[in-house]
Amino acid sequence: MTVSMFPIAGSERDEFLRMAVKHFCEVNPSFVAQDDWKEQYFETIMANPQYFLRWILCDEKRAGFILFGLEKHRFLPRMTGNIYEFHVLPEFRRRGVAKACATEAIRELWAHAPSKIQLEVIEGRVAAAALWKSLGFQKVTDRYVLSRNTS
Repeated sequence: MTVSMFPIAGSERDEFLRMAVKHFCEVNPSFVAQDDWKEQYFETIMANPQYFLRWILCDEKRAGFILFGLEKHRFLPRMTGNIYEFHVLPEFRRRGVAKACATEAIRELWAHAPSKIQLEVIEGRVAAAALWKSLGFQKVTDRYVLSRNTS
C-alpha cells in the first residue's frame, strides 16, 4: 500500500467541498453547509499561503483530505503549527493511512519551525484521540463552546 498527499487544486473545489461536507456531517450530524460556508470555506483556505490543503491518496485513489498550517501566535513573536481538519474515508481506515499522512503533515509543519503543533479532537472520537496520542500529542485542555440557537 502506497500512501501520499497531493495539493488540492482550485479546479477541484467542488469535489473537495463534497468530501468536506461528508466529513463535517460525520463529526457533527447536525452540520448544514450554510451559504457563507459554501461560498467562502474553500476560497479562504486557498487564499492563505500558510494553509496546506492536501488530498490523501492510497494506491493512487483519493482516500480523504488533510488541512494543516501555520498561525502567528496571538501575543508572541512565534508561529504555531495547526492541524485543522483530517478526514479519511471509512473504507481506508484502520490501514495505517491516517498515521502515514499525519506523520508527513507533522514533518512539513516542523520544517517551518513552529513553537508547537496543536489540534482539536471532538469529544467521543476515540480512534482520533488514540492516533494523535500514538504520535506524541498530549491532551492539555478541555474546550467549552456556547452556540447560538439556530432554530
